[in-house]
Amino acid sequence: MESRVDTSGTTHIGSLSRDTGCDHGVVEQVRIDKWLCAARLFKTRNAATEAVLGGRVHLNGERVKPSKAIHVGDTIEVTGRSVRRTLAVTGVAERRGPASVAARMYEETPESLTAGERHMQERRLARPLGADLEGRPTKRARRQLDALRRAQRRAR
Repeated sequence: MESRVDTSGTTHIGSLSRDTGCDHGVVEQVRIDKWLCAARLFKTRNAATEAVLGGRVHLNGERVKPSKAIHVGDTIEVTGRSVRRTLAVTGVAERRGPASVAARMYEETPESLTAGERHMQERRLARPLGADLEGRPTKRARRQLDALRRAQRRAR
């Protein structure tokens, strides 16, 4: 895949056909579910569609449908597990390409980066459930751990 920037500063990502010289990857807008997959934020388009339908993806602060078109300059908020990422769209593509190209399709905001770093530090410092147990847990201790984990999942 090849990426190019036109005179307006828009990044076009796609592959050029040698025979015809046409660039089927050059688009001005693309469906949000296709873009999420092409930008490698989700492994499959189906996973991206489910995230959009589930309300975990917002475009310019609004909840959208998977067919909503995005353009260069839009802001996307993606919530995964407990981390919210805010991304500025810098390029659009319909097809999934190499990771190096996908990384140039968006920029994460500085606030989002600091929040992500803070979350990672909190996770590192937090002790995992059952860390105070020594060795293999007994049947009773394992049942207590399972009950704690279920309670934590319900609290989320």
